[in-house]
Amino acid sequence: MKRRHQFGLAAGLSLSLLVTACGADNENNADTADNNTNAEENTAENNAADENNNAVDNEDNEAANDGEAGGGDYAEELEHTITGIDAGAGIMSAADEALEVYELEDWTITASSDSAMTQELATAYENEEPIVVTGWTPHWKFAEYDLKFLDDPENVFGEAEDIHTFVRDGLSDDMPEAYEVLDNFEWTEDDMNEVMMEIQEGTDEEEAARNWIDANEDTVSEWTDGVDSVDGEEIDLVFVAWESEIASTNMIALVLEDLGYEVTMDPLEANFMFQAVATGEADAMVAAWLPLTHEHLVEDYGDDMEDLGANLEGARTGLVVPEYMDIDSIEDLNQ
Repeated sequence: MKRRHQFGLAAGLSLSLLVTACGADNENNADTADNNTNAEENTAENNAADENNNAVDNEDNEAANDGEAGGGDYAEELEHTITGIDAGAGIMSAADEALEVYELEDWTITASSDSAMTQELATAYENEEPIVVTGWTPHWKFAEYDLKFLDDPENVFGEAEDIHTFVRDGLSDDMPEAYEVLDNFEWTEDDMNEVMMEIQEGTDEEEAARNWIDANEDTVSEWTDGVDSVDGEEIDLVFVAWESEIASTNMIALVLEDLGYEVTMDPLEANFMFQAVATGEADAMVAAWLPLTHEHLVEDYGDDMEDLGANLEGARTGLVVPEYMDIDSIEDLNQ
């Protein structure tokens, strides 16, 4: 529009100039059209190049994100470290074996305690950071956090376990009432979880155990039905200081106290727990995980104590991670 406007203002020019001007205008218009066409072609080419570059960048970013979610990058972030519990626990031996079976030569397992392990898990979970821990159920952490066991295709950690009651030799003669209650004792994972969660939420251990007993009188009466009361006989229970065993030992101790026993509870490492019952220094425990976790201790001490069977069925052990971690198997740690 601008060119035509200028031509109208130049009406006094000669016809030749007019023709010349018109010819120049046509050439200029043609040049402009060519330039516009070239510009449009260049723009289209540039846009196509940008799209290709963006696609490549997206592919690179997706690949990078996939790498970050893979076991290899988790390994770097975790410094090839699995957070464990006390060194004498069978789950630690199984975890060591898993490193060999799955060829995780660069990985190590740090020994700590149940409470230290769960604290590290809580910190990592709060910040959505990767972490691998030795874990088991029943345990309150599975109710508190969204966790998963890593698949174990080589079955290093075995199938589901049971928690057994062991007593010293001669207890059936010395304390027949306690022996009968311990022999009858059996509860479920849900039962144990109720006590553990209440403790975790801040309730005193003994109070949480008492609350469960009061709410489950029918179950407790099945253990104590027909059992005579006693008058202040002393009985010593030992346990490993895992949340699961704190819950079960406090609970059964109160049941025995209600029968008239004076109960002592001693937390020990697993090997000393077995040793105490085997030598008669302690009377009983309700904290033996079989057939895997404490298998080596049963081999060492089992002949010198009596196994009263499972008090809880369907326990499980293995390597545990938060659900937000994009790995599903122990094998993934080697990627």
